Amino acid sequence: MPSLVELTRELSAGRDLPPAQVEAAAALLATPGETDEAKGDFLAALAQKGETADEVAAFAQAFRARAINPGVERWADRAIDIVGTGGDHAGGFNISSLVVLVLASAGVTVMKHGNRGITSKCGSADLLGALGVNLEAPPEKLRRALDELGFVFFFAPAYHPTFKHIAPVRKALAARGLRTVFNILGPLINPGRPAHVVLGTFSAASVPKLAGALETLGAQAGLAVHGVIDAQRGIDELTTATTNRVRGFGARRAIDGDWHAADFGLARAPFSDLAGGDLAANLAMVDALLEGRAPAGLTDTIVLNAAVAMWVVGKVGSVREGLAPARELLVGGAVKQKIAATREFYGSR
Repeated sequence: MPSLVELTRELSAGRDLPPAQVEAAAALLATPGETDEAKGDFLAALAQKGETADEVAAFAQAFRARAINPGVERWADRAIDIVGTGGDHAGGFNISSLVVLVLASAGVTVMKHGNRGITSKCGSADLLGALGVNLEAPPEKLRRALDELGFVFFFAPAYHPTFKHIAPVRKALAARGLRTVFNILGPLINPGRPAHVVLGTFSAASVPKLAGALETLGAQAGLAVHGVIDAQRGIDELTTATTNRVRGFGARRAIDGDWHAADFGLARAPFSDLAGGDLAANLAMVDALLEGRAPAGLTDTIVLNAAVAMWVVGKVGSVREGLAPARELLVGGAVKQKIAATREFYGSR
């Protein structure tokens, strides 16, 4: 097996790594035997060269194999993940977490994979945990949740034990302002391996790369998206406040272009409508959403994402067809009931 130093030399020469070399690199990164300096040099060289879609897919394959298996294969073919890379520093509300609840209320099986807030004040784990999800629930409890609630949340640190050997290096590189392949890998290594994904990313440039990686990984259908706020800023979400760069994969691979709110009969919103805050502020916003008091742009964005996800899994024939059902579920009481059921489920033995 080549050493990390040898692989770093290949990257520094501008050469792409074939899958076997990516697997070797992953094995070395995931052990305490290699020095943090060697790991940092490798990740920096990979970032400087620029990861290809095939390299990203190979890294995802390697770390999927190293993840703890929750044993949810029975649900995977019909399930979807609504997930973002994070790292956009846009300060948006936890849109995908509410979309999960809308979809579960619609009878769409959801396997969400996420973490606590790292580049935001409130991550998906923070919000869903406060809404009743037990982040430490064992796999057998989660399998019951798929049957009884229609959704689960896989708390990333509980399923990727090898990441502890990479975390210090990532932190040191981040302090230097350097993103690595691990900034885009999280959404690709959901331990439940749902067949459908709507994946938001922090940059327009990574949209085709992530779509290509998910195509290589054999996803049945989905979209990679990025919302352009302005020339300097973007968000890892599909929104009614942005021009949305969208690329499909699997059964939706024909999709490639820009989407706007008006394409679906929705009003363009000011980005301020999507603003999030800390956990307390976002919980208050959940109440406002369920009571129809939230900013119109935020409500419309959640509805749009839910409609897109319903279309991706084939529950509706078009995105527009999913808008009215999604809105009714969000503000008509179904999501409120789903939250109550979630609290009861995880509060029971």
